[in-house]
Amino acid sequence: MTDNTHYHAILAQGSALPTLLCGHCQSTLSRNRIFGNQGDNYLDIQCNTIGLCSADDCGAVNCCDDALARVENPERVFGIAS
Repeated sequence: MTDNTHYHAILAQGSALPTLLCGHCQSTLSRNRIFGNQGDNYLDIQCNTIGLCSADDCGAVNCCDDALARVENPERVFGIAS
């Protein structure tokens, strides 16, 4: 059985740096677990950018498209430490 459940990442409010949160548990999504949904990283969901939650007991797949659309310069998300 394949679990196709995914969540929508949330842009943290009031953060000095663009920070994406897991739509399931609200943990910070690490920049090294956010990637384009293409090639070897392709998941069968309608989403251009995927974020995998690394929180214990979560591991949710997050679509980051809506959250990234709210960032003035989405490339900044990939340049920050998390």
